[in-house]
Amino acid sequence: MAEQLLWNVGISLIFVGFVIALIAVFWLVFSSAKGGKGKVKGGGAIIIGPIPIIFGTDKESVKIILLLSIILVGLLLILTVFWPNIFR
Repeated sequence: MAEQLLWNVGISLIFVGFVIALIAVFWLVFSSAKGGKGKVKGGGAIIIGPIPIIFGTDKESVKIILLLSIILVGLLLILTVFWPNIFR
């Protein structure tokens, strides 16, 4: 039961990731076709254990990635502590 739930959640998250990436590509293509001048900004995080390593092209991107990685590490710690009690 729990394994099937995890499998479904994992596949769903992969699918949502591909859909978001596809929407971002179409958005970029349509905004450049309108003659808009686009700036590329971005960032990322590598989470090793509870420690995030964050990088980005500007301060705004780094702040957003930092906030998201703190939330992710918090969820990871909560799930690690409470996981045995979830499926009782």
